Amino acid sequence: MAIIERVFSGVQPTGNLHLGNYLGALVNFVKLQATYNCLYCVVDLHAITVPVPGGPDELRRNIREVTAAFIASGIDPRKQIIFNQSQVPEHAELTWVLNCVARLGWLNRMTQFKEKAGKDRENASIGLYDYPVLMAADILVYRATHVPVGEDQKQHLELSRDIAQKFNNDFSESIAAHGHGDKFFPLPEPVITGPATRVMSLRDGTKKMSKSDPSDYSRINLTDDADAIAQKIRKAKTDPEPLPSEEKGLETRAEADNLVGIYAALAGKPKSEVLCEFGGAQFSGFKSNLVDLAVAKLSPIAAEMKRLTADEGYVDSVLIDGADRARAIASETMDAVKDIVGFIRKR
Repeated sequence: MAIIERVFSGVQPTGNLHLGNYLGALVNFVKLQATYNCLYCVVDLHAITVPVPGGPDELRRNIREVTAAFIASGIDPRKQIIFNQSQVPEHAELTWVLNCVARLGWLNRMTQFKEKAGKDRENASIGLYDYPVLMAADILVYRATHVPVGEDQKQHLELSRDIAQKFNNDFSESIAAHGHGDKFFPLPEPVITGPATRVMSLRDGTKKMSKSDPSDYSRINLTDDADAIAQKIRKAKTDPEPLPSEEKGLETRAEADNLVGIYAALAGKPKSEVLCEFGGAQFSGFKSNLVDLAVAKLSPIAAEMKRLTADEGYVDSVLIDGADRARAIASETMDAVKDIVGFIRKR
């Protein structure tokens, strides 16, 4: 099996996708499809590692909403593969094999489990503890070579590389005997798509934009209409000083830095260019320009998401077609893994 360059990335269906998800992930997904074969996965197996607040019906709504966001943002489901994880059982199957390769000490070092489980770790699910191995399986079941990752996922990608390397080492003789050369799994590389867009709360520039913030004015949801977008930007927290002319002037001004960063990301410009244009301006004028830009960029996405989520049959058909195409790749990998490990499989 030759290694083919592929990008894999997943988004959890947790509801309320917002501007941070769009600028931090979806914009890059759209760019990547121009140069790579891409698999974009709604990772619903990951979603149940903690209780889903609205139960099964809410999970189904969230899966469809993320799928709609993929398509509305510009990912072409005919050219790329969009699917939900639970429809491809090889994800779970490979996870068990990789559980027997990964080491307990590796998982004990995963900082996200400690953060998500909090002080009551004894009551956290095994799934929450083990989900970095499932994440490795998500990537490796397609023998993906590239993964777009944010700052908070770099540790998990390193774990995926460690697991792939150990599998290749542990089964090196069998890998060679089955005609796969000196390694079976590639060591996936992070995709660097330029400076990361870190979108902060519109109410507090020191905190990440989050769906869990109790104030809806802290975020711009991808489902917000033009009026909601405009209102939230106009009410966004700022300071009394005019905008600086250079980036250094943003260093101690978190809210100003956030709004300039949002403008720059939506306009596809560096912050320096935005400050060249608006340096010395008051926030009222800058916010008006930001409203116009955000509405132009985001309200068509919101309208398309609304249209798509109303057509469940179409969204489900995209997921089914994507799962069939994904499984064609995953089953080939899993068959080879079974041969390498020593399982007897149906032929």
